[in-house]
Amino acid sequence: MREILGRRRRLLSWRIGRKSGQSPALLGAALTFATAWHWPVLPGVGIEGQAKQVRQARQAKQGGQVRQGLDALAGRRAARCACPDPECAFPGAHPLDPGLLAATTDGRMVRWWWTNRPGAPVLLATGGRAPCAVSLPAMAGARALSALDEAGIRLGPVIATPARVFILVAPYSMEQLGALLYAKDWVPGSLRFHGEGGYVALPPSETGQGQVRWERAPLPGSAAPWVPDVQAVVDAVVDALTRTGVSAPEL
Repeated sequence: MREILGRRRRLLSWRIGRKSGQSPALLGAALTFATAWHWPVLPGVGIEGQAKQVRQARQAKQGGQVRQGLDALAGRRAARCACPDPECAFPGAHPLDPGLLAATTDGRMVRWWWTNRPGAPVLLATGGRAPCAVSLPAMAGARALSALDEAGIRLGPVIATPARVFILVAPYSMEQLGALLYAKDWVPGSLRFHGEGGYVALPPSETGQGQVRWERAPLPGSAAPWVPDVQAVVDAVVDALTRTGVSAPEL
């Protein structure tokens, strides 16, 4: 697979962090996901002025102004997405150019993308042979994870942002998901499913909604992390929220 270069692509690359001087952490993570774990990835569009905010935060920290540095980083959450939509609902954390179908496990393509776009978030294209995810708002997610631990449910990696918790699960089909949800008397409206044709931002990405981190980090090693079956996770999450009488907020 090759990416066709052009004036528009060069402009977009500059907007999302070309030559921003950021650390190679994103490139290293993207290569691990793609080549060691065989997770198809692609760069997110990023946020407007991301490189400038990073430099300001770094300068504030070096000057001993830790509070200002943290404020500059927190300011990314309200940052405008680098895509053309001024009302983008997922600032920085979605694909644009290339599109989702370009997601790959080819290390050469991954290295080219993040060498030219060092600040771009790393997106996992969910479904197919790649993990899917179940997500819910942060407060409900923390409550659900505690309940899952108490119930002895084994979990794989869990991703978190300031707004949501994403539990990675084994790939599933839309038919499987439909049958699973149909069997439930009640499912929180804010419970979201990221399956075939979806995507999730991976750590250590930065988006307009804040830092993406591991709430439950994968075990060290080169093998792809184990992930649980979606039914086990959904059954336990819905049961936990129903049993405690707390509904996840409708976000």
